[in-house]
Amino acid sequence: MESGIFQVQIPSSILTLVIGMVLVLGGLWVGQNINLLPIDASSNAPIYDELFKVLFTIGVILFVGIVGLLVFSLVRFRRRSGQLGDGIAIEGNLPLEIFWTAVPAIVVLFVGLYSYDIYDRMGGMVPLSHDHMSGAKTERVWGGISSGSVQSQGPINALPIDVTAMQFAFLFHYPDGDITSGELHVPADRPITLRMEAKDVIHAFWVPEFRLKQDVIPGQPTQLSFTPTRPGRYPIVCAELCGPYHGGMRSTVVVESPEDWDNWFTNNAKPPPAATESDNSPVTTASNDPRTPTRLPQTPTHRLAALFQLQR
Repeated sequence: MESGIFQVQIPSSILTLVIGMVLVLGGLWVGQNINLLPIDASSNAPIYDELFKVLFTIGVILFVGIVGLLVFSLVRFRRRSGQLGDGIAIEGNLPLEIFWTAVPAIVVLFVGLYSYDIYDRMGGMVPLSHDHMSGAKTERVWGGISSGSVQSQGPINALPIDVTAMQFAFLFHYPDGDITSGELHVPADRPITLRMEAKDVIHAFWVPEFRLKQDVIPGQPTQLSFTPTRPGRYPIVCAELCGPYHGGMRSTVVVESPEDWDNWFTNNAKPPPAATESDNSPVTTASNDPRTPTRLPQTPTHRLAALFQLQR
């Protein structure tokens, strides 16, 4: 007779259920408390972060579950001392096969539907009007990106900015004030419409804090819309290999309060054409006479901007 020691056998189904619940709850906690992304500085960023947290949660659950199962199998079914034959022959397990087929299918379906919902909430399926050879036409486009004319209509009250990507710089032109700058200045809490085109090779406009990354392809004008929300200075990086100095193709987006941006715009906007005739600025604009020399600013960024204006 045993000495009063009770050995309680926990059913494997209950043990599996408890382990699964702990795994799911642990994955949810890790996924919701993870902080791997930079600060969010646009209206799209919190929506994108939701998707990242959900995908990270699913990844943690699958990774820990699969690795844990492998470790358990290595320990539980290891070759024992003195064991010479093969292990137990398992013909098959229909419920297990159904389980490991159904669960991945459900996960993939959920991720696909949820990703589509996130993309739609980010404005991914907003209809844009642009011109084709046959005339104006409304088209539903992905991510606020239009493959048509850069004159496409963006969000209401949006600030239009023309972006030119070239080796190895971004140039930003504000049509309203005829301003060309090597930095992107935008007001907070106002929709921005970037009308982008590349002059040479494929580039990519990437601002991590905005959760925005868009390829800029030669011969394909592209429109991208966003709304900055947090004042500050954030890097703009070319994320597409574009040549030997690709690593140096960087710029800065400056998000300012509406008042500060109005001051910057007023100080840099060009006066009306009538006023420029009497302007004695040391920087000479382009002349129609090819014999007239053109003086360019000495700052590299401004020199690029001036060259860009001459090309226009």
